[in-house]
Formats: sequence, C-alpha cells, structure tokens
Amino acid sequence: MPSEDAELPVSAEDLTQQYALTEDGLLKVYSVGPVTVLGFSGKDIPSEFNVAHYRAAIADLLKINHSTTVAFDVTGVQLVPSGLLGLLVSLTRMPNHPLKVQIFNPSLDVREVLAITKLNRMIEICEVNVGEIP
Repeated sequence: MPSEDAELPVSAEDLTQQYALTEDGLLKVYSVGPVTVLGFSGKDIPSEFNVAHYRAAIADLLKINHSTTVAFDVTGVQLVPSGLLGLLVSLTRMPNHPLKVQIFNPSLDVREVLAITKLNRMIEICEVNVGEIP
C-alpha cells in the first residue's frame, strides 16, 4: 500500500526541535501525538542497533501520547539492520494498542528489503518532500 506524496504530519519547526529518544541519541523524536514521527537524522543505523532498548522506549512514548500511528523518517538511510525490521513488525503487534506503522522516504535498497521480506504489506511506505513542509 505505498502512498505517494504523503504529507509529513509535522511542521518545519518540529523538525528543528527534534530530541533524542534514548541516551545514545541515534533515534530522534520529531513529533508526538496521534501520529508520532521518529527518525535517524539522515544517518545510517548501526548493525548493533539495540532493538529491545528502543522497543520499550518507543512503546512508552506511543502509549503516553495515545498514538495510533508511528512513522519512521528514513530519509538518507541506505541500509537498515535486521533488528529494525523486527522492531517494525513488533510495533504492528503491540498488545492492547493497535498501531499503524509508516516509513517515509526509504532508499531503493530499503524498499527492496521491505519487498523481499513482505513487510511492505504490513507497513505503509510514503514519499515525502521534507523541504516543502509549510
């Protein structure tokens, strides 16, 4: 269910006020609310990505903000480790918290991985031009 030219549910001010979700500063929070937007500031995700650590922090963030959608902005990210793929799946299956998962601006390599693993059937893929956000 790819969605072309979707609108990123944050304002340009939100993108400049992002904050780190955990102490390592790798995963940033761009916006919270019914739609929570997370991202990696255009940096590749290390293969030692600590999935359990992030899963707990993300789950808490989503529950506190009553989020129904979580979007990952992967603009500039060329490869994703298998741990992140597992995290995305686990977010679609959170007990007592139905959640829609989206990925914004995946590279061709990331799209290919999502297609091969058939995760593109569970996760909505969106193309967003961040520079045009009002």
